[in-house]
Amino acid sequence: MKKKRSFFERAAAAPYMLWSLLFIIAPLLFVLYFAVTDRNGDFTFENLLSLSSYSHTFVMSLGFSLIATVICLLIGYPLAYCMSRTSTRTRSILMVLLMLPMWISLLIRTYSLMALLDNGGLVSTFLTKLGFEKLTFIGTDAAVILGMVYDFLPYMVLPIYTSLTKIDPRYIEAAADLGCNSPKTLFHVILPLTVPGIVSGVTMVFVPSISTFYISQKLGGGSFDLIGDVIERQFKNAVTYHTGAAISLVMMILILISVAIMNRFSDGEEDLIV
Repeated sequence: MKKKRSFFERAAAAPYMLWSLLFIIAPLLFVLYFAVTDRNGDFTFENLLSLSSYSHTFVMSLGFSLIATVICLLIGYPLAYCMSRTSTRTRSILMVLLMLPMWISLLIRTYSLMALLDNGGLVSTFLTKLGFEKLTFIGTDAAVILGMVYDFLPYMVLPIYTSLTKIDPRYIEAAADLGCNSPKTLFHVILPLTVPGIVSGVTMVFVPSISTFYISQKLGGGSFDLIGDVIERQFKNAVTYHTGAAISLVMMILILISVAIMNRFSDGEEDLIV
C-alpha cells in the first residue's frame, strides 16, 4: 500500500512544483502555442510546414552534432577507462583537471579557443615561424566541431567513468579465470556493463551540440548557420518568432526522444550492474 505523504512533505515539495510550473512547463506551453498559431492568434500548421525551407540547416546541425558526439565517445571512453584504473588519489586529481575548464564560462572558453586558432592567433603564428603556411581554421566546419568537442567532452567522460567505477571487480576476475584476455574482457564484459553510461554521455553531448548557437557563431565565423542560430534570429524578430517557436518545438521533440532513449537504457542499469 502506498504511503500517504504528510502535509509537511507536500509543503516542502511546493516550491519545486511552483518553480517547475513557472520556468519549465509554462515556457514549453508558450512555445507550443506560438508554434501552432499565427500573428492573429488563429490556429495554423503553416509555421510547421514552413520548416521545410530549413531542411539543409537541420541536416547540417544533425551531422555536426553526430560527428562531435562520436569524437567525444572515441576520446572520452578511453579517458574514462584510464581514470577508473588509477588510484583514488590520482582519480581525484584527474577529475579536477577534467572539470577545471567547466568552472569557466562557455563564452570565455570559446573566446580562448578563438585566440588560439584564429588566422592570426597563437597556433597560426607559431606555425608561420616554423616555416609553415598560415593556419586558416576559424570559419570552417572543423572549427565548429572542435569547439563542440572541447566544450562538451566532460559530459561524455563523467557518466562513462561513473559506470566503470560501479563494475564489480569480480566480473573481471571471473572473465580472466574463464580464459578471457584483456581485449575480450573489455569488449565482452566491461563494454556491455557500461552501456548505460555510454547512452547517458551520448545524450548529454548530442543535445547541447545540436542546439548550440554561440560556438557556431564565433568559431564558424558567420559563414553558415546551425539550427540554434536560426532559432535565435527568429526570436529576435517580433514578426518571425512564430517560426522560431515551431523550430523550437521540433527541437524539443528531438530532445524528448533522446531523453526517452536514455531512460530506457538507464532503467536496466541496476540489472546490469549489481
